[in-house]
Formats: sequence, structure tokens, C-alpha cells
Amino acid sequence: MLKKIVLLLVLLVTVGVLALGYGYKLQQQKLNQPLALEAERSLMVAKGTWFGSFARQLAAEGLIDDPLWLRIEARLNPSITQIRAGEYRLEPGMSLRQLLQRVLAGDTVDYSFAFIEGMSFRQLMAALASNEVLEQRATEMTEAELLTHLGSDAKAIEGLFLAETYHFERGMTDLQLLERAHADLNAFLQQAWETRAEGLPYASPYEALIMASIIEKETGVPDERGRIAGVFVRRLERGMRLQTDPTVIYGMGERYEGRITRADLRRPTPWNTYVIDGLPPTPIALAGREAIHAALNPEDGEALYFVAKGDGTHQFSNTLQQHNRAVREYQLQRRADYRSSPGK
Repeated sequence: MLKKIVLLLVLLVTVGVLALGYGYKLQQQKLNQPLALEAERSLMVAKGTWFGSFARQLAAEGLIDDPLWLRIEARLNPSITQIRAGEYRLEPGMSLRQLLQRVLAGDTVDYSFAFIEGMSFRQLMAALASNEVLEQRATEMTEAELLTHLGSDAKAIEGLFLAETYHFERGMTDLQLLERAHADLNAFLQQAWETRAEGLPYASPYEALIMASIIEKETGVPDERGRIAGVFVRRLERGMRLQTDPTVIYGMGERYEGRITRADLRRPTPWNTYVIDGLPPTPIALAGREAIHAALNPEDGEALYFVAKGDGTHQFSNTLQQHNRAVREYQLQRRADYRSSPGK
């Protein structure tokens, strides 16, 4: 009798082991099966989501047929429960196992936003407002409120962000992005200021930033930034006015309609460097690392003038006589495809 009982128990255990093995095999097959996806899409995992609700979410969104077996899998393999919040990209053919690996690793969707060299603050805010991923906060604030929030004692918000491409995840606000770009600018500007060339005519890093913004608007040719910085620095050192068109355009504001006249050059504004001495009171655009470096490390030389050649580059001249000849050649007889900055 005892022998029969033992045999029965052995049989039951064997059947149970086989059943568990078969069940485990089915679990693994389900983990490796492609999700029910016909096209690429996103999956949002909210903060504080625990694994049981995550399994139900997958079922509710039609990605798996039943959340129960996934919850059982989590009991057998607790390591898969350490999911991370965020937005995840799902592609056709992806298995549940691959999705879990992505969610466990926090491999969220990465977005980018470019603070473009030469962009004005108004243009920057318009670009931020049109971004559909960033949550809007800064667009509702005044310039004074933004300056206070950033802890800046600058005269204006213009130019206070480093021209750079920033990466972010869904859920970030435009204000957080501005904070990052402002902090990056301060850090880089201070570092560049501490290693600047000797004898520069700037009283502060802010004045160097103003110069960098002018350089950024004058040329998009990397090799020219140092030369243009050299021209401007030499003019400041000799008490010559900068006489740079981008400052006139900035001072015109909404009155600028694509061209400037002799009257515009003579009309006083705080930024018109044909009228004022020295630097304007604020930057006129966003500056990148290269322009800031150029402003603080200008190239040596004798040139005091430059004029756009119409192909995106400039002709540099040492004397006014040479400059006038260059103006006649490149400005008074413009080519049909003339442009003042590089284009595609």
C-alpha cells in the first residue's frame, strides 16, 4: 500500500514538474512573440507605475492579450518589475521581451532642440512655442520674470543662452531647457574669460558676449570668426566705431523689412554702432562656443574693414582706400546670386 502511495506521489510530482515546465515554455514563447503592432508608436509609462498596472496597461492598449500571465512571470522573475517611467518607442516586430528590456534600461525616446547661432530671443521663443513635445512654461512669462527666474542681473534676456543642440525627454518644460542653456552659457563664458588673450578691450565677460553675438551675426564661416573679431577689437582699441550692419538691424526691430538705408544708418538707437561709440548695451543674438572663443581670442593682423563678397565670405582690408575699392567691387555691382551669409 505504501509503495502505491509513493508511486502516486512520484507520478503527481512528475506531472506537476512537466506542467510547470510546459507552462514556463509557454511563458517564454509569449515573451518572445512580436507585440500586436502594425506601425511604430509610443508607449508612455507614468511615474509611480507598478508592474501590475503596467501589465494591465499593455493589455488595455492591445499590446498583449492577457495581463495575468505577465504578472505570473513577474512572480517567477522579480527583476523584470523594476520598470522606469518615460516615453518608449515601439516598432513592428518588437517582442515583449525586447520591450521589457527597453523599459528596464530606461531607454526612452530622445528629442532634440537647437538653440541656433544668430537666433534672436524672439525667434527662440517662437521656436519653443511651436515645439509639441516640450511643456510650455516660459512662453507665459515676461522677460523680467525670466531674468528673475534665471537669477541674472543682465540688462536684457537677449543672448543669455548658449547656442547648442540640447537633448531632452518628453515631460521637460521649455523653462527647464532655458535654464540648462543659460547655465551652459555661464559656465563656458566664464571658462573662456579666464583663458582669454591679454589686453582685450572688454570690461567684463558680458561685454565679450556682446561682441560674440555681433561676430555670430556677421559670419557663418567658422574660419572667419577670429579674423572678424580681430577687426572689431582693433577698431575698439583705436576708438573707431564698429559700424556693423547687424546692430543697426537689431535696433530697428520690427521696422526692418529686409534692407537698410542710409537714413537707417544715421538714425540713433542704443544698438546702432554707426552712431554710438564702443559696444551696444546688450547682445543682439545667441552666440555659440566658436564665436565666444573668437571674441576672447581674436586673430592678429592689420585689417580694420571687411565687406561681404556675396558668396558668404568677406573681403578684409587694412585701409579705407582698399575697403572702398572692395565695396565698389562686391557691393555696388552685386551678383544675381549675392548673399551676405553662407547658404545651402
